[in-house]
Amino acid sequence: MTTLDWIFLCGTLGFIIFYGIYKNRSNSNLDGFFLGNKSLPWYHVGLSVMATQASAITFLSAPGQAFTDGMRFVQFYFGLPLAMIVLSITFIPIFHRLKVYTAYEYLESRFDSKVRVFTALLFLIQRGLSTGISIYAPSIILSTIFGWDIFWTNALMGGLVLTYTLIGGTKAISYTHIQQMLIVTCAMVFAGYMVVHLLPTDIGVADAVRVAGKAGKVNIIDLEFNPQEKYNVWSGLLAGFFLQLSYFGTDQSQVGRYLTAKSITQSRLGLLFNGLVKIPMQFGILFIGVLVFVFYQFNTAPLFFNQVETEKLLGSEYATEYRILETEHNANAELKKAEMYKIHEALEADDATAVENSQNAILSLESRYKELKSKVSELIEKSNPGGDSGDVNYIFLRFILDHLPHGFIGLLIAVIFSASMGSVASAYNALAGTTMVDVFKKSNKRIRSESSELMISKLITVFWAVFCIVVAYYANKLGSSMIELVNVLGSWFYGIILGIFLVAFYNKSIGAKAILISAIISQILIIVIWKIELVAYLWLNPIGCALVFAFAWLIQLFTKKDVREE
Repeated sequence: MTTLDWIFLCGTLGFIIFYGIYKNRSNSNLDGFFLGNKSLPWYHVGLSVMATQASAITFLSAPGQAFTDGMRFVQFYFGLPLAMIVLSITFIPIFHRLKVYTAYEYLESRFDSKVRVFTALLFLIQRGLSTGISIYAPSIILSTIFGWDIFWTNALMGGLVLTYTLIGGTKAISYTHIQQMLIVTCAMVFAGYMVVHLLPTDIGVADAVRVAGKAGKVNIIDLEFNPQEKYNVWSGLLAGFFLQLSYFGTDQSQVGRYLTAKSITQSRLGLLFNGLVKIPMQFGILFIGVLVFVFYQFNTAPLFFNQVETEKLLGSEYATEYRILETEHNANAELKKAEMYKIHEALEADDATAVENSQNAILSLESRYKELKSKVSELIEKSNPGGDSGDVNYIFLRFILDHLPHGFIGLLIAVIFSASMGSVASAYNALAGTTMVDVFKKSNKRIRSESSELMISKLITVFWAVFCIVVAYYANKLGSSMIELVNVLGSWFYGIILGIFLVAFYNKSIGAKAILISAIISQILIIVIWKIELVAYLWLNPIGCALVFAFAWLIQLFTKKDVREE
């Protein structure tokens, strides 16, 4: 990175942080710290909800996901608009009417304190783990640029977000979210333009789409119903609907965003805005990853995109083996480029036979590329057992650093940083709010001073920041796409939490004991189902919800205990 890159990076991040703190410099109580005194308009809410979900993982890992797996991940979001409508009709009026700080307060009035604390703990575990991964995503950038140890990059990222979260509270987070989303949108549009600009002069967007289609990357719609397939229309519309309903309806990191709204109407407008904009935004981000794939069909891609691990390998006893693999890779890349031009010419001439011949040759070369990459991963595991032997999360970053103009590199990295800061700040605030309101205050009723409550809340925020940083340190051991990983973690818990809330809303005959036992049993079964890979992870959400309903009904039927009425 050049001086110009650093100016853009530091200037963008500095503006976002200090603007957010300036807009809400003081909080005197929990209402200000966690709810922003319920003073924000719908567009604040909508952009804040989007920014909370769109972490650095979205902008760093999603293009890599599309590069390796195509566009089919966009189907994950197909259930989102319907979930926003259901939430606007059901969850939002209940939460606003009860004037709660967290979603879990309602569960005590409907069931008892045990159910409330248990559900809050499920959220805390899930959100704490997921936030650690969200911190790890931008830490990759610092590690890649400077070669720093991942522990220190995690500590820097986690600590930076903690600073303005402690000072400004939820209102500062919301104001920074607006700046982040505006900068992110402009930067990603320009990134897409630059990828197209860097393609060969005779390859336009339409040509790039056709090339990507022949490579199986424009796989937007899959109508086959297969519960073991991760992404198809049915998993997105049905299973994804349950995940989105639980995430936006019961996850405090999102509930806390729309509880800051001035009114029920403003909350509803914010969520509906998110439902309309999210799918096109995610489509665009994935499409950039597909364009990067096409770019590397006409240009030699790195054998392994994780430059830090590559440099460590070159300094190890396995350097010679790596160079042999790299030499073969470069030769194969030249052959693939020649075949790509043949395909382009054949498509222009409408020569189906030539297209098929070149396509088969490319598939063979692509298969060999994957074999070579796998061998590099094995060398990394031998050379550095604690290193990251996967590189899907580094694809877009490596493209940025290698091929985009200076100045814009700094801006785009600032975008990824700011996206992470937005989602992590929301998570810190939600973790602290849930711990304080649903756990700490339940067992410490002697606290009366608002200033004492605020101080304890800030100390709890620090605790969760440290916890998430520790989780981030171990995230590289997981070795998979981060955008998938956070959704897998969520799917372990979201169905169970949603089931508890839906029983609370719609089945008044079920009591606290029945719902608590059913939730525990269902949670164990969901982990077992995931472990044996009975279905793809998205289906864990509706299954978990159904299990809670079924077990709660059966347990209540056989116990016949009195139920606390709302």
